[in-house]
Amino acid sequence: MSRHTLQGRTEEEVLWFRRRTVLQGALAWTAAGGFAAAHAQQRGNIVAMQGDALLNGQQLRGQQVIQTGDRIETGPGSNLSFVIGSAALHVRENSRITVERGQTLNTISVLRMLTGAVVSVWGRGSNRQIVTPTLTAGIRGTGVYTEVFAQESYRSYFCNCYGTVDMSASGERLVSQSEYHQSFWGEAEPRGGRMLTPALAINHTDEEVEFLAALINQQTAWQIAGRKGVKDGSGYMDPRPGQVHPLTPR
Repeated sequence: MSRHTLQGRTEEEVLWFRRRTVLQGALAWTAAGGFAAAHAQQRGNIVAMQGDALLNGQQLRGQQVIQTGDRIETGPGSNLSFVIGSAALHVRENSRITVERGQTLNTISVLRMLTGAVVSVWGRGSNRQIVTPTLTAGIRGTGVYTEVFAQESYRSYFCNCYGTVDMSASGERLVSQSEYHQSFWGEAEPRGGRMLTPALAINHTDEEVEFLAALINQQTAWQIAGRKGVKDGSGYMDPRPGQVHPLTPR
């Protein structure tokens, strides 16, 4: 198990992928051919679900199809994992999100997060964003973790677990290139004159990112490399002297 640091989350929340029902759901999903087969056969695209959730204000059932354009809400102790096109997502408890439609029914253009947290892995593509109250992340092919801290004036946390992400917050812009967890805060108020600030890697594990990647037949950067870096939020597989988070003052 990879090292992980928790801030306002529990071990149970970040180890959801270990539940027997989740493992069984993932095995059935991949054995049945993944999203393309589910779409062709008009089967549901929910891989696993625990507790109660709402889909467009109505009770969500495990056999349903989540489509772009839908609103999802999870309650206390509830979470769900699903796949749309080339994106796999795990929604933590007490989350409110919308998956906005892209060029096709099965392409997410914007994952809009109002509260809560989402782990997600995205196949290669363009013109896709994750939007929170305090930051916007332009997604290419990558794995990321996003959390909105409603109790902190909707301050947002974003970790580019691997890949390239175009970050922006209140006019500040940065291209994040990460090999192993490069993390940011999208501030509700300026800190040190900045709206984007460096963060540590919190509230998510390597293994849950790997789990979601497998659902869309992908591997993480560290799986491909066969090794891991230091999970300190700086984003580098092989830290070298003088190599720091891109927002660290030099």
